[in-house]
Parts: sequence; structure tokens; C-alpha cells
Amino acid sequence: MTHSTPVIPDLHGATVKDVLALARSLNLRFLRLQFTDILGVNKNVEIPASQFEKALAGDIMFDGSSIEGFVRIEESDMLLAPDLATFRIFPWGDPEHRVGRLICDVNRADGSPFDGDPRGALKRVIADARSMGYTMNAGMEAEFFMFKRGPNGETTTQTHDVGAYFDLAPVDLGEEARRAVVHDLEQMGFEVEAAHHEVAHGQHEIDFRFADALTTADNIATFRFVVKVVAQRFGLAASFMPKPIFGQHGSGMHTHQSLFRGKENAFWDAKAQWELSETALHYIGGLLRHARGCCAITNPLVNSYKRLVPGYEAPVNVAWSMRNRSPMLRIPERRGLGTRVEHRVPDPSANPYLALAVMLAAGLDGIRTKADHREPVNENIWEMSHREKRRLRIDDLPKDLNEACDDLERDDVITAALGEHITSHFLAAKRQEWREYSMQVSQWELDAYLAKY
Repeated sequence: MTHSTPVIPDLHGATVKDVLALARSLNLRFLRLQFTDILGVNKNVEIPASQFEKALAGDIMFDGSSIEGFVRIEESDMLLAPDLATFRIFPWGDPEHRVGRLICDVNRADGSPFDGDPRGALKRVIADARSMGYTMNAGMEAEFFMFKRGPNGETTTQTHDVGAYFDLAPVDLGEEARRAVVHDLEQMGFEVEAAHHEVAHGQHEIDFRFADALTTADNIATFRFVVKVVAQRFGLAASFMPKPIFGQHGSGMHTHQSLFRGKENAFWDAKAQWELSETALHYIGGLLRHARGCCAITNPLVNSYKRLVPGYEAPVNVAWSMRNRSPMLRIPERRGLGTRVEHRVPDPSANPYLALAVMLAAGLDGIRTKADHREPVNENIWEMSHREKRRLRIDDLPKDLNEACDDLERDDVITAALGEHITSHFLAAKRQEWREYSMQVSQWELDAYLAKY
């Protein structure tokens, strides 16, 4: 059940005293201290009102050894340091006993930043950009599926409709659930710009306004949680798995990004070719150079690479364009303050903090080293021969997670952006995921080989 949620004022610069007073005025009964593990899974510690003061002081401790990729048993005590500006109220439940949320950084027991915290990794790269005079704005479009539940409440791959791109009722049976998601997001302070049915059956997209990189990553973490809660309310199961259905389009998380110097878009130069500045072209060059090294982070599942195949509008080649969607990078037509790069490779299973961190690090490296942006490719790459692609210096993206992990391990710029802790733990988890997958016997193999050999 949803209810009208009080408007939360802008809390940038707010003190602990300000937030405590606000919590009391809103009859806040519980507070969720939210963070993410290295794999991008939302985690939280929920505390009652009696512990709010302790929580806001950053004194709530949890066992980091039980969180994927965090620490060993002997160094397990971790502290949650809340970002007061992220205080929100969940728009469901009893209005007399409201539940709030704060997104937290993760610190070690001595109060120093934990180098395995994905949010901390993004903040380090943002600080690097700031040292070069830039701030990053980003917008992420996370597509998702809604499926029917089985008789025991389990998630199935049976879609709740057979709608297609921009369909509406009665074909699109997800309208009410989508509207409920939009309503709840707006209650939590999101500025939603559009919501619509996507290409595949049961697939949807909800777009909200771009923001600075850290806020965008926080918003994606919140968005995925809200979508799943609302779907459950409608008897459905929402999934951000990249390619849940063979023969249907997969879900992407197209990431629009730009750099600003103060209030000026550093990517725009009205007098330059394509109205793209040297900064923009070198940034593009960095994204191209590190495309393969970023892929394990932006596309972190075995299943991710079943989306990155020809024929389903997902990119498979390292190139950029202004006119078509087959390359991994596209420059939307808008110029001026809206000049930006759309990165079409990431999918919604990615950890948003790490995904933005590696893309920004790649672009900044391109600016520092004046990376070659190559020429834009405005033909349909999917229809090119191998020889044509080689002539235009168009590389392929990794074919699978194992190959992507190899490329990540070889890319010193990307591993430096992540830090040794995140890199080593992430790769260990993904190598194990690949090993487990490689040992499975699929139905395709049985159908193809069992009777024949």
C-alpha cells in the first residue's frame, strides 16, 4: 500500500541535528542503512528510532566478512557512514510508522575509508576528475522485465504481456505497475521523464533526469529496489537480468555521460567539426581504448554476453557514431549543454558505482593522453564483413565473461581506478562464476548431441 509521502527538503549541507529533527517530525520508526557489495547487490542494516543518533554519527557496525568480496573473518568489523543528503522516506507502509533510508559509505573500524567499497571507488575517480577541472553528469537507462510468478511464488520467464516497443493497453499489461513505480520514485524525489514498454515482451524502461555521477549511481541502486518492490505488489517478479529469454531483445543500461567545467559543457565546441570539443574526442578515444578492459565491470554476468550478440540492437563492436546505434558509442544530436556520449554496452546487472567509475576513468585517461578518437562509423557495423571492420580499426567486444576478465586484468588504468582490493575480489568471484557455468550441461547440448553421438 502506498501513501502520500512528505516532501524531503534538499539536505546537501545538512547536519546530523537537522536530519534527526526531520526524522522526529515525520514519525520515522525505522531507518535502513543501505550500501552495496562489490557485485552491486543492495544490502542494508535496519535500525529502530532509538539508534538513529548512533547511526547518523557513523557508529553502526556490521560484519563485513559475510558480504561478498569485502574482508576476511579476522578483519570483519565495518562501520556504516551515512551520506545525510541521501535521506529519503519509503512511500509504502504505515504513515504513522514510516521507514526511511540513508545510503552509506563503508569505513573500517578505525573510521578510514574501506578500499573495497564500490561507492568509495566512484568517489575516488570523481575526485580525480575534479583535480582536472571536470565534473561528470550521467544518466542511466536501466531496462527490466516483469514476469509472472509460479504457483509457489517462484519467478518464471513467462512474461505478463506480449507487448512491443511503445505499445499501450490492452497489449501492454504493465501500464499500472509502471505507473506505480513512477509514483513511488516521484515520492522519493526522482524527476521521472518518461516510461514506456520496450522491444521485448514484458520489457520496460523508466527514464529519470540525469545528475552528477554519484547521485546517478545512488539513484540506480534505489531504482532497482523500488521496481522489485512494486512488481511484487502486483503479483509479478521484476528482473534486471540482461538476457532472460532466448530470441528476445536483452536489457541494456545505456549510459549518457558528459563532463562540465563549472556550468559549461566541456564536450561542446560550436566551431569544431561535429560541434564536439577536443576534450570530447579524447574522452571518446579513452572509452574506445579501454572498452574491452571495462567490459567485465559494465557487463558482469555470464548471461551478459548473450545480450551482446548481433541481431538484437546491442553493440558488439568498439566504435562510435552519430547516426546509428550499432557501435558501442553514439553521440545524440543535441548540442550545447546537452552534448553527451551515450555508451550502449552496459547492462542493468552492473554495479552502477563501479560501472560509472571505470567509464569515467577510461575517458579521463583519454583526455590525459590525448587518445586517438578514430573516425566515426556511420554505416551499419552489423552488416560489415570482417575485412571491412579491420580496415576501419573496429575491434570486437569480449565474447564471454572469461575473455572480459582477462581484458580487465590486463588494463592497468581500469584496475587502478578500481583499486587492488576490488579488482582481486571481483575477478575471483567472476572466475568462479565462469568455472561453475562451464561445468553445466545445457538443454541445447542435450538436444544437439545426446542422440547423435
